[in-house]
Amino acid sequence: MSPDGDTTSPAPNTSSPNHSRFLPQLPLATVSQFSVPVAASSNVEADPPYIDVLIAGGLGGTIADFLMHSVDTVKTRLQGQPAVNPPKYHNMFHAYGTILREEGVARGLYSGVAPAMTGSLPGTTLYFGTYEYTKRTLTAAGCPDTIAHLAGGSLGDFCASFIYVPSEVLKTRMQLQGRYNNPSFVSGYNYKNTWHALQMIIKHDGASALYQGYRATLMRDVPFSALQFAFYEKLKVEAKLWEARPDGQMSPPVEIACGAIAGGMAGFLTTPLDVMKTLLQTQVKRPSSSKSTTVPGASTQKYYVGIWDGLKWNLKHHGVIFGLFRGVGPRVSWTALQSAIMFVFYEQALHLQENMRQLGKWPYASHATS
Repeated sequence: MSPDGDTTSPAPNTSSPNHSRFLPQLPLATVSQFSVPVAASSNVEADPPYIDVLIAGGLGGTIADFLMHSVDTVKTRLQGQPAVNPPKYHNMFHAYGTILREEGVARGLYSGVAPAMTGSLPGTTLYFGTYEYTKRTLTAAGCPDTIAHLAGGSLGDFCASFIYVPSEVLKTRMQLQGRYNNPSFVSGYNYKNTWHALQMIIKHDGASALYQGYRATLMRDVPFSALQFAFYEKLKVEAKLWEARPDGQMSPPVEIACGAIAGGMAGFLTTPLDVMKTLLQTQVKRPSSSKSTTVPGASTQKYYVGIWDGLKWNLKHHGVIFGLFRGVGPRVSWTALQSAIMFVFYEQALHLQENMRQLGKWPYASHATS
C-alpha cells in the first residue's frame, strides 16, 4: 500500500531480476525425487563401535552361561549316564531334582562352573567381535544378509573354539562327575577340583586330550551358531517392524522372545551332534585290548571312534528319540533360555553404552566421530 492509501503494485527489482520465469517448470513428482529424506535417514540404525560389541558380547555371553549352568549339567548327565536299565535319570525334571537332593548346588548342579566361566568370557568376546566384523564386511561387499549372518556365526564360533573347547572338556567331565568321591553317580572320573582335573588329563591322556571331541564340538557349535544368529537377525528385523517403536529398537520382552526362539530352534536341530560331542568328550581312554570299556556299576560301554560311528551306533541300538535326541528337552531349554539371556543383555549393554556416550560419560569415541 502506498503512503496516500492507493493500492499499487511493487516496483520490479531491476538489480536482481527473477530468472525463475525463464527455467522450465518441473512436475512436483519429479522435484520430490531430488528431495533429501531427512526423516527416513534418521531411522537408519548405525552399527555400534566394535569396542561396544566386544564388551556387550562378553558380558551377555558370560552372564547367560553362568545362569544356565545347572540346566547344562542336567543335560550332560542325561546324555552321559551309563546305558543301564532302568536309567538313573528318567527325564529333565527327575534329573534336576535328583542331583539337587543328592549332591546339592555347588558340587552338583554347578559342578564345572569354574572352567566354564574361564572359557566363557574370552570366548564369547571373541565370538561376538568376529561375528560382527564378518557380517559388516560381507554386507558391505554386497553379500545377502542371510549368507552374511550364517558366515559370521560360523567363523565367530570357529575362532572362539580354540579358547572354549579346552574349558568345555574340563567343564563336561566335572559336570558328569559331580563332587569328589561322588557316591551318587558313577562317571569314571574323580577330580578334586579344576586344577587337579587339568593335571590328571595332561598326565594320563596328554595335552591333546583337552581338545578331545574337537571335531564333534565344531560340528555341533558351528552350525548352531550360524543358525542361531541367522534366526535371531531375521526375527529382529520382523520384531522391529511389528513393534514400530519411535527409537527403532525392540522392547526387552521382545528381545527375550526373539533370542529364545532363535536359540531353541538352533538347539533342537543340532541335538544329535550335541549328544556325540558329550559322549566323545566324556568317554574314558580306549583300552589297548578291546573296543569297549567297562565302567564300574554299569554295563559295557561302546567306545566311539568318531562322530559318524557314534551317530550310526546310537541310531541302530537306541533309535532316534533315545539315541540321537537323548536329552533334547534340557538342551532346547538351555539353548533357548541361554540365547534369550545372552541377547537381551547384549542388546541392553549396547543401548547403555550408547546412552552413556551421548551423555559424555563413556570414555570411548562415538561412532559418528570415529
